[in-house]
Amino acid sequence: MAKQDRAIRTRRTILMAAAQAFEKYGYQAATITEILKSSGVTKGALYFHFPSKEDLALGVLDAQEPPQAIPDQALKLQQLIDLGMLFSHRLQNSLLTRAGVRLSMDQAAQGLDRSGPFIRWQEATHHLLAQAKLQGELLPHVNPTETADLYVAAFTGTQAVSQTLTDYRDLQRRHITLQQHILPSIATPSVLTALDLTPERAERLSLLHPVG
Repeated sequence: MAKQDRAIRTRRTILMAAAQAFEKYGYQAATITEILKSSGVTKGALYFHFPSKEDLALGVLDAQEPPQAIPDQALKLQQLIDLGMLFSHRLQNSLLTRAGVRLSMDQAAQGLDRSGPFIRWQEATHHLLAQAKLQGELLPHVNPTETADLYVAAFTGTQAVSQTLTDYRDLQRRHITLQQHILPSIATPSVLTALDLTPERAERLSLLHPVG
């Protein structure tokens, strides 16, 4: 067990060093030498866990996955809101998450498959919207597939603007504003009035799910 714990810690140390390099330099400019120096591990240990720079990048990209610890909500649109609130909190506080987003939007990352996070965000969003549709939370004209695509694209753009202008400090506010514009066009009036979009809810979620 001690050996396994040590391996987990080593892998985490390498990932954090890689995240630091990728966020600072981008995929192309980041080097294994820099990551080795920052992590303090041997070249053999690094290549045992991550055989290539691409594998390192894919490990960091996994940090952009939709949060798994979102509490189940009766209203699936509330759960979708909470998903974005918690991810916004992680972007503000987690180097690994920020690096994952940087990589996913790095147009210069030649040869790196950056599609995974976008696909999984679309799947998670579509799943909640489809459930919301079944429960009568959505207006009759709403197509969950099309709406999920729009949702992910809009949230991605919101992240990019927030990162550029304030280093994510205003992301939570921007996420709430995005919801305030999208939800009236997809949610039934009775559901819309029941949704909690307040900064206080975002704060409660961040306290319940601190970044490790």
